[in-house]
Amino acid sequence: MSENAFLAAMQKITTGALGIGEVIDAASRLSMAGQSAEAQQLYQVWAKFNPEHPQIQVAHFNCAVLQSDAGDLAGAAQSLQTAIAIAPDFAPAYINLGGVLERGGQPEQGIEVWRTLVQRPGAITGKNVGFVITALKQIGRLSSDTQRPDLAEAALRTALEINPEQRDVIEQFFALRLGQLEWPVIQPWENVTRKTLMGNINPLSMSCYTDDPLFHLANAARFVEAAVPEPDENPNDRRDAPLDISDRRLRVGYVSSDLRDHAIGYLMAELFELHDRSKVEVFAYYCGIPPFGALHERIKGAIEHFVDIRQMTDDQAAARIAADGVDILVDVNGHTRDARSALFARRPAPIIVNWLGFPGTMGSPYHQYVIADDFIVPPDSEMYYSEKVLRLPCYQPNDRKRKVDERRPTRAEAGLPDDAFVFCCFNGVQKFTRFTVQRWMEILKRVPNSVLWLLESIPATQQRLRDFAEANGVAASRLVFAPKMHNHQHLARYPLADLFLDTAPYGAHTTASDALWMGVPVLTTPGRGFASRVCGSLVRAAGLPELICATHDEYVERAIELANDPAQLAALRVRLEANRDTCDLFDMDTLTSRLEDLYEGMCADYLAGRLPRPDLSGLKPYLDIGSGLDHEALEMQAVPDYHGFYLERLAKAHLRRPIPADNLLWTEDRAASADGQAAPPARARPKRVVA
Repeated sequence: MSENAFLAAMQKITTGALGIGEVIDAASRLSMAGQSAEAQQLYQVWAKFNPEHPQIQVAHFNCAVLQSDAGDLAGAAQSLQTAIAIAPDFAPAYINLGGVLERGGQPEQGIEVWRTLVQRPGAITGKNVGFVITALKQIGRLSSDTQRPDLAEAALRTALEINPEQRDVIEQFFALRLGQLEWPVIQPWENVTRKTLMGNINPLSMSCYTDDPLFHLANAARFVEAAVPEPDENPNDRRDAPLDISDRRLRVGYVSSDLRDHAIGYLMAELFELHDRSKVEVFAYYCGIPPFGALHERIKGAIEHFVDIRQMTDDQAAARIAADGVDILVDVNGHTRDARSALFARRPAPIIVNWLGFPGTMGSPYHQYVIADDFIVPPDSEMYYSEKVLRLPCYQPNDRKRKVDERRPTRAEAGLPDDAFVFCCFNGVQKFTRFTVQRWMEILKRVPNSVLWLLESIPATQQRLRDFAEANGVAASRLVFAPKMHNHQHLARYPLADLFLDTAPYGAHTTASDALWMGVPVLTTPGRGFASRVCGSLVRAAGLPELICATHDEYVERAIELANDPAQLAALRVRLEANRDTCDLFDMDTLTSRLEDLYEGMCADYLAGRLPRPDLSGLKPYLDIGSGLDHEALEMQAVPDYHGFYLERLAKAHLRRPIPADNLLWTEDRAASADGQAAPPARARPKRVVA
């Protein structure tokens, strides 16, 4: 808009000749022309000349949007407060005011504004209910971010009481209860059933909750279908792009939010330094929080092309990756926080790989490969993955250059008794199930002079653990909580522990390799799913296979045995130290070389027309069965005949409504047998992934 047009609009305002619709139109044109200040002025002047207009609050609201976008948070807050004072029922102003206060460093005030909206009586209309739910979601999100999970949970529960069918709310609600050790985590209430809750859980949280890989696959596929829309128009689709590396290097791109001071950053730093630049051209696309710190700079310096896509839309990021001509795009987030799954849905590279960030199957139609090892995914477990499984000697990379504080603390400085046996587990509390903690209590009771050393969490969660210990005959004082520290200081205190006790079903991953690097033996019980088997893979790769237990009872007995046999434990520590420079777990040169070999094999598959195509059919019966189970009453990892367990339930479901044969357990002969018919002629069993 020209200066003359702006002045003309101002003249009309002063004469009362410009209505609210015309003001909005004029301000929009000014804003699109980069004249935000003039657009704000237009709203402000119009409001002064029209104080009695029935829609004056809209002018203040729109002005606040422009002020907020320009970084004038104080001005935006004032405009929104004025809008609310004029029209107390104007719900959008409350929503935006809470957000402006949050951005301005006043989270408590923001929550209070949203709470005011929730508690305000108003007409029950679809629009008003929608605003109330939005306010409740915001309260839940910000309360969680500011370490007030109790407030967050209450807000999200209220949102579900209004509308139980909210996938995003259920995901957050479940994760909150999981992280606070509120057992049972799944607790249905009026109008909110177990199936509703179980059918809307994020795949990462589900991996913490139960070791049920058939259900994990079905749940992941459901999640992708519900949460990751595929675009109608997709100009960056390169699934059939030509791939000729006869006269150039292979282009590999890594998409991650965690190339910084994060577990993934620590695992991958040396990998990027070891990539063979004569064979591989490496790209990284960063999508996390604003990065900083020495580790981020180290990673960035090791990568040829580091691209920050945080401010890009999925279409823009896909266009950038397509323009870079990436051949293989590696998803290092999977179903974790800040993932960009919709970017992968645009298929900006001909080959897409799931590796390292998410311990499980993606259940998507566009991830063709998952990288594991032969322990994590043995051949008879490949059916649990929508991707084709490829294997490294050990799935997890590591950083042999990790910094460890030169000063090693004493037990007294760490709050540990000098003469006690110290069991430790530095896994996140979201991995603690009632079954696991019950086993720990049994171990502590049978090793009287022992303590359990855990990472600190919020006070309420720590108190729940203390109360659980007391209820199970263990003094609360025997739980010692370690304050969070910088990673180099945290690593330095590991050797104060005698034995690391793993969790189930989601075991130690980075925490296990940290313990093993620092010479602390790790005791684990692998299950069937990916997340439950990583720790066993790491322990085996470190050269201590005898610390992999077949059953939970063996895990308890072995922990007690080691606590009472100092010589055996000392010998394990000596072996860890002796093997550290040669074992598979820390052989980064071999891992990097083998990874590059896998990449070359993927290209060969693509050029030969053998690129895998995920088969996501026939999963609903498994989703229905898994979501109907009480996983806190039955520990699935302990079910001896897992497939038989599912087949029994599939047969019952088939009697109610026939289930078509699938590529998992419910084969044609089993369906025929359930119908009392003769089985059809035998034929080769299909795979989940087809070429």
